Amino acid sequence: MSTLLELSGIRKSFGENLVLNDISLRFPQGSATVIIGASGSGKSTLMRCINLLEELSDGQILLEGSDISAYGINLDSVRGKIGSVFQAFNLFPHLTVLENITLAPRLVQKKSKDDATVHALSLLKRFGLEDKADAYPNLLSGGQQQRVAILRAIATGPKVLLLDEVTSALDPVLIAEVLALIAELKSDGITMIISTHEMGFAKKIADSVVFLSGGVVCESGTPQQIFDNPQSPELRNFLGALHDAGRL
Repeated sequence: MSTLLELSGIRKSFGENLVLNDISLRFPQGSATVIIGASGSGKSTLMRCINLLEELSDGQILLEGSDISAYGINLDSVRGKIGSVFQAFNLFPHLTVLENITLAPRLVQKKSKDDATVHALSLLKRFGLEDKADAYPNLLSGGQQQRVAILRAIATGPKVLLLDEVTSALDPVLIAEVLALIAELKSDGITMIISTHEMGFAKKIADSVVFLSGGVVCESGTPQQIFDNPQSPELRNFLGALHDAGRL
């Protein structure tokens, strides 16, 4: 598979606190990459750097060979190519589900209201949320809100979909709903980068797994390599802690 997104020497500091140190990764077209690591390892900061919500201290981000981290880049244009969903659903509470999903296609891509609505309704129907089109976010369950947030992110047809701890605020039943949607999107060939604490899901969906520790890539490989044959003491300790907590 050809490389769609490439990170080269990414560094990010907040004052004197170096949070990411020399991160270099490649994400093939159509792949699902899962990023794991303890809290504070740099996972969320890395995701925020990829979609340019955080300015890089050093390094480059290449999307289809173009440097999207270059000075003066049109941020709105770049973010139209990178869909992002975070732990907080961030749906607009004063807009209906349909209005939330059609907003970006209409404002950013200048689609007509009719075209945006037809596409949004097709997404809602496909993923079993068609009856929620006219509902407001506060009337939805957490799982429904997160699924709508994911549909909103893919409504613009992004090149890359970032999913940062999208299940961490949900109970197990609702987690299953969201994970099922993500698994179906993978079958569509959407390139995804997923930060998660759901190790069972990571094993099932990931083409590759990246383990961050202390702001560096400590290990990366297939799910089998990472979970069944960890090489570093940091990864062995991390997996051991998960096992002791009943999360692995």
